[in-house]
Amino acid sequence: MSPPESASADTAATQRPLRAHAQRNRDNLIAVARAAFAAADDTVPLESIAREAGVGIGTLYRHFPTREALVEAVYAAELDDIATSAPALLERFPPQIALRAWMERYAAFTAVKRGMADALRAGQASGRIPTSTTRERITTAIATILAKGAETGALRADVDPDEVTTMLLGIFLATSARDTPEQTGRLLDLLLDALLPRAAR
Repeated sequence: MSPPESASADTAATQRPLRAHAQRNRDNLIAVARAAFAAADDTVPLESIAREAGVGIGTLYRHFPTREALVEAVYAAELDDIATSAPALLERFPPQIALRAWMERYAAFTAVKRGMADALRAGQASGRIPTSTTRERITTAIATILAKGAETGALRADVDPDEVTTMLLGIFLATSARDTPEQTGRLLDLLLDALLPRAAR
């Protein structure tokens, strides 16, 4: 026999907050893991992530059954942020400033990646994390800013976005072992300078 409509409504009402609570826990775990992976010099214990997020280790494992699952979720969230941030930056800043701010955000993304390098390599080797798609999304974001800059005259119009991606990857690779944000910042400034129209330099 079907339950009364009022009982069904009560059940649904009690389930909705639980689903929302579970989503908040998941989002919080990802946020804490992002910060932990970015700051870590070594493997981050999952127990410390759960503790910092204010949940038990069992809750973490319900959302992310393995370390690799958590890493992949953090990576996906970071990539989504960096790949979709260009339009919002262009609404707030002139193109050259938006590009520099975007580069800074991309540098933070690579710092998070370094903190979970082993698990990322495993995910890429298995095909769960397609590297070609990652590069394509990054290059698309760069292209969005370059196109606006070319339209307004703030950035050069003769630059291939994929070559900018290559230069950024070179900067991050060259500075990864030293972990010197100041040097990374100086190199990003030099790259931005190369992307300005000659008259603006």
